[in-house]
Amino acid sequence: MNIKKFEALFNKNTKSWLVYSVLKDKKWHCRSCEYQHVESGQIAGGAGIQGLQRGSAGRLGMVIESRNAFCQNCQRNTRQDRWNGQFVPSVNLSTMPSSFIKRAISLLDSRDVIEKTKRPAGQLTIDHKLPMIRWNEKTSEEQTNYTDMFDSDILAHFQLLKRSNGSVSHNLLKSRSCEKCYETGERGTPFGIKFFYAGNSKWTPKDKKDPKGCIGCGWYDFNLWRQCLNKHFDSQ
Repeated sequence: MNIKKFEALFNKNTKSWLVYSVLKDKKWHCRSCEYQHVESGQIAGGAGIQGLQRGSAGRLGMVIESRNAFCQNCQRNTRQDRWNGQFVPSVNLSTMPSSFIKRAISLLDSRDVIEKTKRPAGQLTIDHKLPMIRWNEKTSEEQTNYTDMFDSDILAHFQLLKRSNGSVSHNLLKSRSCEKCYETGERGTPFGIKFFYAGNSKWTPKDKKDPKGCIGCGWYDFNLWRQCLNKHFDSQ
């Protein structure tokens, strides 16, 4: 892919372009101190690193590696990222129609799955259980075919997470955990609880896009994870 042609596909007034402008040199960059010009604390999100990774309808995705490492400027360990110069086919991510949003929130009882608390729609995020970083062409279509989903599809593919109220959102905690799992093969432990209802702490499929590797992780299906964890305690 010609870099000049690739860069011409960006809107230069977007967060995506500002994040790309940091990563384009293919060196490691600290999220804590190298993105002040972006004026956002959500560097990893859909308009930032995740958005660059999945690409868009007219732009390829980028292969971006992440790690925890010592930053000489911050003088502490921070989250860092590097584009390795490679591209991947983009992942289709259509916008959820408002009718689907209302339907999904109603079907999921307007309840934040982690705290089991009913919340107004504006305080909830409809979360794809399968993280976008693990999508391929087939699962992307399954995850975004909003108009043709049955109720059973919504229950299988989505959960509701609490939006940020000034603190770190549950959605961001999940994104960071999934990102680390994708890079290292170490599956997530919600709130430090090392329990898996299927498999163990290792991501086992050879294919990083195999959705079966997520089954058993609390971030993937928090309600099922909690039910299985309670059964585990009850059996002791």
